[in-house]
Amino acid sequence: MIAGNRVRLRRATLADAEYLERWQSVEYTGEFNDFGLPRRPLGDAIRETGLVGENGGTMMVESAADGEPIGTVSWRAVRYGPNTESGAWNIGISLIPEARGQGLGAEAQRLLADHLFETTPAHRIEAMTDIDNVVEQRSLEKAGFAREGVLIGSQYRAGGWHDLVVFARVRGR
Repeated sequence: MIAGNRVRLRRATLADAEYLERWQSVEYTGEFNDFGLPRRPLGDAIRETGLVGENGGTMMVESAADGEPIGTVSWRAVRYGPNTESGAWNIGISLIPEARGQGLGAEAQRLLADHLFETTPAHRIEAMTDIDNVVEQRSLEKAGFAREGVLIGSQYRAGGWHDLVVFARVRGR
C-alpha cells in the first residue's frame, strides 16, 4: 500500500474485478480514454499477477477517508534507446466521475511517480494527455510534472486522430 493524505494506491484483488470491469466503459473512462477496446474479464490476471509485472502494471486508487476504490493508475515501460538506462515509465490515470476535479488525481499521480523512482532505476517518468484535457494537464503540473511539448496527431481515439501534450518528471529534478 502506498499512502498519501487523501488517496492510497494498492494492488488489485479479486474483490476489485467487478469495479475494474464496470470502469472499462466510456461512461467511467471519459472521452479522453475512449479507445474502443473490447471489455475483458480481469479475474485471471488479478489472480496471477495482481495486475503488476516487470514491464508495467495497474494499481487501484482508493479514498483514504473510507477505503472505497475511485479509479486506477497504470504504468508501462517505454524506451528511448537500446540500453536499459534509456528506459522510462509512461503513466496514466482513470478516476470515476465522482472523484474528478478534487485534486485526488494529482496526488495519485505524484504518489505513483514517487513510488516508481523509489523502487526502479528509471530516470524518467512521463505522462501524456489530450491537448484539450486542460484539467489533466493542471493535475500533472500539480503532481510535479513539467510540460515538454505536443505530439501532433499521435493518438487514434474515438474515431479520430488527436494531439497529445507530453509531461515528464526526471529523477533528481
